[in-house]
Amino acid sequence: MRSIGVEEELLLVNAESGVPRAVAARAIAHADVVARESGGSLDHELQQQQLETDTAPTTDIDVLAHDIRAWRRTAIDAARQAGARIIASGTSPLPVEPRIVSHERYQRMVDQFGLTTNEQLTCACHVHVAIDSRAEGIGILDRIRTVTPILTALSANSPFWQGKDSGYASFRSQALQRWPTSGPQEVFGSVAAYDRLVDGMLASGVMLDRGMVYFDTRLSHRYPTIEIRVADVCADVRETVLIATVCRAMVETAARAWRAGDPAPPVPATLLRLATWQAGRHGLSENLIDPTTLQPRPARQVVDDLLRTVGPALRDSGDEERVRADVDWLFRRGTGADRQRAVYEKTGRLSDVVAQLARVTAGQDE
Repeated sequence: MRSIGVEEELLLVNAESGVPRAVAARAIAHADVVARESGGSLDHELQQQQLETDTAPTTDIDVLAHDIRAWRRTAIDAARQAGARIIASGTSPLPVEPRIVSHERYQRMVDQFGLTTNEQLTCACHVHVAIDSRAEGIGILDRIRTVTPILTALSANSPFWQGKDSGYASFRSQALQRWPTSGPQEVFGSVAAYDRLVDGMLASGVMLDRGMVYFDTRLSHRYPTIEIRVADVCADVRETVLIATVCRAMVETAARAWRAGDPAPPVPATLLRLATWQAGRHGLSENLIDPTTLQPRPARQVVDDLLRTVGPALRDSGDEERVRADVDWLFRRGTGADRQRAVYEKTGRLSDVVAQLARVTAGQDE
């Protein structure tokens, strides 16, 4: 069974006002645990208003859920020592002036990309799934690219931007498109083709290093994994675990198709960008683009088709019942974006949205 690990980017906010606070360095300095020998860590991200956690790889979904909660508690405790709270939201509901972490690489990014770097304050959930080889990894990337927009819709949790309703369920997915290396890619076909593309991006002088390969899905340059990067960070750990479990099933299903010699769907990246836009715009509240027909269909039908496709992999890992129950729960409850908007509609205060996010992030109001 394939191991999985999760990286979560989290926002540091003022405990009273809910406005993001630039105290990442102070929070990390106060953390009881920054890294464990068995894996996992708490670290800074691009902006001083962010922390990032990552879990050790595991094949056990219950262990994954435990580890995500444990690292959130570590981040919450560290933030409290720095006079802040933690929220899991793809963007800040309240206005914010991002402040870059003092780091040579980040300063190079400011010099190269200007406002794109300075204004970039978004929080994602990245899922790493183990692969047997880079060749298998490319076979998987080529076969999951058409269904990753569904993950954006399921995880949508960033409706507000600089204190205003963006009109999107996942505005984070829009903000990321400002980077010249982001988004879906064409079918690679081989490791050599993937490497040629990345080498060409480096040779162009635009991309600074391999860490800036911001594809929707990519071969990790650090681990024997593929990294799926399209999800917003989710407020509720149950949603995070759902996303990670579906990612693993997608990867296993694609690997089986690659080994069987089934061709990758030759969908142009331009159409995948449209599917991603649709998912980010509406989440689960309107139609999604069907990954097979490329026509709009009700979101529930598109998600159910995905679950049927990955059903054998879910059954083999013992996850099918859990995933189906969690998808039913998510459609009844609404996405994170739906719930953020519901709080705002009820109270008219974005600070209440932040307070609710803080409670759910801490597992106090699930």
